[in-house]
Amino acid sequence: MLNVECSPRSQSGSVLIIVMWIAIGLVSIALYFANSMSYELQASDNRVSGLAADQAIEGAARYVSYVLQNYATNGAVPMTNQYACTAVPVGDARFWLIGRDTSGQNITTPTFGLVDENSKLNLNTVNTNVLSYLTNMTTDFAEDILDWRGTNGTVSLDYAALGYIPKNAPFETVDELRLVYGATMDLLAGDDINRNGVLDANETSSTGTGQMNYGLFEYTTVWTREPNFHSDGTSLTNVNTASQSTIQALLTGDGVSSATTMARSIYRYVHNSPGGVNNYHGILDLAVQCRNFGMATADFAKIYNDVTTSTNLYLRGRLNVNTARAEVLSALFQGLNVDQQTADSAAQSLITYREQNPTSLNSIAWMIDTLGNTNQVITALRRGDYVTTRSYQFTADIAAVGPFGRGYRRVKFIFDMSNGSPVILYRQDLSRLGWALGDQARQTWLAQQTP
Repeated sequence: MLNVECSPRSQSGSVLIIVMWIAIGLVSIALYFANSMSYELQASDNRVSGLAADQAIEGAARYVSYVLQNYATNGAVPMTNQYACTAVPVGDARFWLIGRDTSGQNITTPTFGLVDENSKLNLNTVNTNVLSYLTNMTTDFAEDILDWRGTNGTVSLDYAALGYIPKNAPFETVDELRLVYGATMDLLAGDDINRNGVLDANETSSTGTGQMNYGLFEYTTVWTREPNFHSDGTSLTNVNTASQSTIQALLTGDGVSSATTMARSIYRYVHNSPGGVNNYHGILDLAVQCRNFGMATADFAKIYNDVTTSTNLYLRGRLNVNTARAEVLSALFQGLNVDQQTADSAAQSLITYREQNPTSLNSIAWMIDTLGNTNQVITALRRGDYVTTRSYQFTADIAAVGPFGRGYRRVKFIFDMSNGSPVILYRQDLSRLGWALGDQARQTWLAQQTP
């Protein structure tokens, strides 16, 4: 038998191969851990950016409180030129206030600014007549909304099959509409999946026209409360109960022309009417009667913030005609038995007037200047206290990103000013809805900041 021995050269080759495999293994392990550390570093950077965005939103909320405290006095809606609302720096982070365009135009980029809650219909005060005229609304669902909030304990729908019972109490949030029998996201959110007011690249117009089909979330609210007193707590002058001398003192103090004659006319309309007392039904009714008495629009504006026709401490459900969308205005008018053509025409006339005369909206009398005091819509609105030009509740829909455009966050706040100081009533995280700032913000700022 032959005794074969490995040569030194072959042994050296085997050792080299083994060493190479070990080296490759060690390099692979090193690369694996290096790659893991790279991912961990990136994840840590994203977490830091997220924390920075969170803090930017908290800073934005405090900034909005400052804006409202200084520019939303006596029911005024702050103008966007009075405050910053796009890419506002907070350290290395930035925030935006996602707003709404109320002109009725088919915009393609988000609008930025605060949103007036008083530009919407209040779910707790509106009736089925008005609700049923909103876009895509059905009479059945309008009735279901009132059925849900009804306090008489009678419910005609089978909520047991859905696994819960009806509220039988006022709505606390608009999102509570999700629980109402028959609710769908198409009905509630429409085409606006991320609820930023425009059609984004991943959203489709359900009408096929390229126009946004808004849902009920866009048209409704539960926060509309107007104080029926001055900001210092003193009472307004109730023209239905005040004496002639009190009314005259008010008109004289506010600098109204022919104060004595006007005071006499305002007082006698209530107390010297055939058949007894004839109260003013609301602030618009008062404005029309003052116009009939010969009071100029400028003079009515002088007393507008000092008079009332109600004894209630707060006035709920009034719609701000200075900020409401045409669809909401038309629904209100039709709900008061105005035909659709007249309602749509009046709504568009109001939209056009307020866009062309932004500095002439300081009292409800501008509606009379626009439509005329015998217009069918004015006549219908005079029968109650439906409209106002003041707002005390605002939405701050705040989106923020951290350094280099990372860590996107979005939170919606509802602020209330009805007691004179800003108070947060509601907070909702909307980050789950995805990017809501549009492509322009991504391209013009975020892309520049990304390393």
